[in-house]
Amino acid sequence: METKKTKFRRAGSVRTAEERLRRRRLFKMNVPLIIMFAPILIYFITFKYIPMGGLIIAFKDYNMADGILHSPWTGLDNFRLLFNSPMMLNIIKNTFFISVLSIVVSFPFPIILAILLNEIRRMLYKRIIQTLVYLPHFLNWVIVGSFIVLIFAQEQGIINKIISDLGGEKIQFLYNKSTWLGILLGSGIWKGVGFGAIIYLAALANIDPSLYESSSLDGANKLRQIWHITLPGIAPVIILMLILSMEHVMDVGFDQIYVLKNPMVGDIANVISVWSYEVGLGRGQFSLTTALGFFQSLVGLVLVLAANKIARKFDQGLW
Repeated sequence: METKKTKFRRAGSVRTAEERLRRRRLFKMNVPLIIMFAPILIYFITFKYIPMGGLIIAFKDYNMADGILHSPWTGLDNFRLLFNSPMMLNIIKNTFFISVLSIVVSFPFPIILAILLNEIRRMLYKRIIQTLVYLPHFLNWVIVGSFIVLIFAQEQGIINKIISDLGGEKIQFLYNKSTWLGILLGSGIWKGVGFGAIIYLAALANIDPSLYESSSLDGANKLRQIWHITLPGIAPVIILMLILSMEHVMDVGFDQIYVLKNPMVGDIANVISVWSYEVGLGRGQFSLTTALGFFQSLVGLVLVLAANKIARKFDQGLW
């Protein structure tokens, strides 16, 4: 006669077989998704995770003859050398200031653009406007820098020519720190706002249209609908993007700064990315630039964790 223990074992083996079958079916169903994800996984492993091994250079006096593994250890000497330098403190301050200012100024623009595009009902107009605002994202910063010089140059710039024709004095847009900073922020917004709006447009597509119909019947105008339906509907995405943007607080884009900088604004344009290029590749000080990059990454990690912890208090955390 079959015992209870035997029955339990048989039932357990049946459940195990069913679980394996379910997993196989689930795997086969997700094969197309896995294939689509594979290039992204390979990219991150190749260009993000494997290079992390190079962080060891920050703790060595690296030279190409000895290589990464055989270069002599220096401990924290590279970090001490960096943070005991008054110039480096100024570079970190410039990076932090420009990055935070850029986030504060530019962050709302993709949201506003996405909401405005979402309100366009004629698809032809909507597609034309989307194409026009997306196009700058695909332009190289060298091309964008040429446009900026063409518009704001002191002698041959379009704006200064208009000012001169009207009897005014030409303005040094690119050589004055305040106007240069405004051009830097404005060009960044112009170049990135269209592409940044794509994420918010996708979030807006998930909002139930019946909510707008109900609010319209209750007498709500467009502004009230945006405030009480649209913004709450995309609030999780806004918080997600804000958390992710914290990662770049110490990471000002190299291309934009390098193309637009000049000696007259060197005091404010000297940021970490430019310094790393000039000192790391220009002078071969790879250990110093790696140490600074390591510090930069740690600050970004701390800020992301802090932003996520604050967001979790409002049930909007990333994890």
